[in-house]
Parts: sequence; C-alpha cells; structure tokens
Amino acid sequence: MTEDDAPKQLLHLVFGGELTSLKGVTFRDLDALDIVGVFPDYRSAHTAWKARAQQTVDNAHMRYFIVHLHRLLDPDSADDKA
Repeated sequence: MTEDDAPKQLLHLVFGGELTSLKGVTFRDLDALDIVGVFPDYRSAHTAWKARAQQTVDNAHMRYFIVHLHRLLDPDSADDKA
C-alpha cells in the first residue's frame, strides 16, 4: 500500500472536564482535564466520547467534547463532513 492508497487520517481529540456552569464552556480546573485520546476517525472518537460521557452521567457539570483536529491542521480541506 502506497502513501496515496492509505486512507486519509481525520484526527479527532476527545477530552472533557467539569464545567463551572451548565450555561457555558468554562472548565472548573484546567489541570484536571481528562484527555481521553486522539483517534484516527470520527467513528472511533465518538465511541470513546460516548463511553466516557456515560461513565460521568451522574455529574451534570461534567462534559466531554470531540475536536476535529484535522480541520485545525488543514482548514482548507474539503473533508468537512468527516
């Protein structure tokens, strides 16, 4: 498999933490952020996000996010759907 044949990496970061308020996205303690990991595609990132979010369902202030790193690394890319 050549580099051109390999599937394009669409990196996604999954992380979360406790928010100061339910109305915003300000974290209570940046040192306590939970970096779940970087994933090669949205599907695997979503699976990790869902698992971690379900583990913290009892804490209403705990939120997890998926960041589309590939969009930050290549903002002119046409792969906006992934």
